[in-house]
Amino acid sequence: MNCADLVLVDGHNLLWMAATGTPASVSSRDGSRDLTGIFMFFALLRKAIRENFPSGPEVLVVFDGEMGSAGRKAIDPGYKANRPQETPLPVKNLPDAKRGLDAIGLPWTEIGEHEADDVIASAARHAPGQHCYIFSRDRDFYQLLSNRVQILNTSRPAGQRIITPEEVTRRFHVSPDQWCDRSALVGDLSDNIPGIRGVGTATAARLLADGLHLEDLPASGRLTGRTGEAIAASWQQVLTWRNIARAIDTIELPARPTGEPAPRIPMAAEVIAALDLW
Repeated sequence: MNCADLVLVDGHNLLWMAATGTPASVSSRDGSRDLTGIFMFFALLRKAIRENFPSGPEVLVVFDGEMGSAGRKAIDPGYKANRPQETPLPVKNLPDAKRGLDAIGLPWTEIGEHEADDVIASAARHAPGQHCYIFSRDRDFYQLLSNRVQILNTSRPAGQRIITPEEVTRRFHVSPDQWCDRSALVGDLSDNIPGIRGVGTATAARLLADGLHLEDLPASGRLTGRTGEAIAASWQQVLTWRNIARAIDTIELPARPTGEPAPRIPMAAEVIAALDLW
């Protein structure tokens, strides 16, 4: 039996893209409600599936749990400390996004104590018979790339939207399984991981050349000069940064992928009508 491809949608990432990446606005008929974010959430989702997976894939939308980042913050209080404390506008569309997905019969999941990255990593791991595509602009997912797992980034030009392990190696000179080592050294501003001052992409690639990981560096002879001193002085913190950058792929899911194609996604206007938001 042939299984449908599995598309794992980074729900919060799509909410942000919908709310902040659209030049035009959409309002309710009386002008009292801004519907841009929720309208574009379903418009972008439909467009991505129709244009990239005409054969009809299985689709699972994954949202961050309300306490999803608590575990990593317990390890490093600085993790995502740069994020606004108040609920941003894109996330305020979350309840309507969930209601809309229910209305069209498209499955979604949210596990309270886990981030979407970890749930997506676990879903991909639990679908060994399927080719998986992660619909997201988040580079954190580069660590999951393999011959079976690829990334769909629809903000890129046509023909360049599928990201493969080979592309990551060609562009960044590290393999996907070295991505978190690289993030710990270079930093990741989106997650408030500062990295080591003075270590840029070229230096990280040089340090990790030939497939080395962080634990290989002390005996490699590569930690020389001021850069080597800076890394050695922050060694335990660097290991901590890598730890929090790594996705957890062992989460028990409420339901595992089935291999069955998802129902047709209607036009966004139909979803808004079904939610009685016009």
